[in-house]
Amino acid sequence: MTHQPVEEVSRPPGGRRSRPRVGHIQFLNCLPLFWGLARTGSLLDLDLRTDTPDGLNDALAAGDLDIGPISLVEFLKNADDLVALPDIAVGSDGDVMSCLIVSQVPLEQLDGEPVALGSTSRTSVRLAQLLLAERIGVRPEYFVSPPDLRTMMSEARAAVVIGDAALRAALHEAPRLGLQVHDLGRMWKDWTGLPFVFAVFAARRDFLAREPDLVHQVHADLLASRDLSLAEVAKVCEQASRWEEFDAVTLERYYTTALDFRLGPQQLAGIKEFARRVGGDTEGFAPDVRVRLLDSPDIA
Repeated sequence: MTHQPVEEVSRPPGGRRSRPRVGHIQFLNCLPLFWGLARTGSLLDLDLRTDTPDGLNDALAAGDLDIGPISLVEFLKNADDLVALPDIAVGSDGDVMSCLIVSQVPLEQLDGEPVALGSTSRTSVRLAQLLLAERIGVRPEYFVSPPDLRTMMSEARAAVVIGDAALRAALHEAPRLGLQVHDLGRMWKDWTGLPFVFAVFAARRDFLAREPDLVHQVHADLLASRDLSLAEVAKVCEQASRWEEFDAVTLERYYTTALDFRLGPQQLAGIKEFARRVGGDTEGFAPDVRVRLLDSPDIA
């Protein structure tokens, strides 16, 4: 993907400023974080850039975005350059419904067996590998595959699937094909007792230094959008179900009982535990990597 070059926030004649470049993932799991932006009017204040999770990860790390969602693993790798926005994230405190291992056999039988990675989502893949290795005690042979469950099951004994494809697999395809479904959020919760954060919202520290008021405004706008969406969740789900393959009841359960859009002390403890378990030279971040939050005293 070709990213636009980094641009300084400019003030042309007349004092106008460039809008902050904010990333947006068009997955159902991010819908409540953005649905309210149009309703509140704050959408007009953003230069919204839509891309895949990997594309947005790379753009924020490279400075081609100012603020946006970023996979937890990529955030930890770039923690020196980024500041996490408090109280907003994409995670779960138990079943997440959309990050799964789908398997033809019990997980204990996957040692040395082929396992398809139906996504390049770096955090979900790393979490699945961690759980299989340390909680289940197996080390499969992983390979990347397009996220088509029937194709993956013809080539592998199990598959890691995320996002809308995982919802589709759990609700429709796996029951029809007689496959076992293991929820990564539930497996992590049962293992550690902690929530899991799949992605945080972060601002670049250099942009924060130049435009602190804009960062705080975008943060406030995202929180207001999330809160409005969850307050009117039935309306959000009814509207989304017209265009998506999932009915409004399923979407409401997804948004209100599965996904956790908070980033508070318990979520931060989950991040710290994940970093402790996987951090090291090969991961690109230390086990004790520091997570800096907006307005924390050590971000200057």
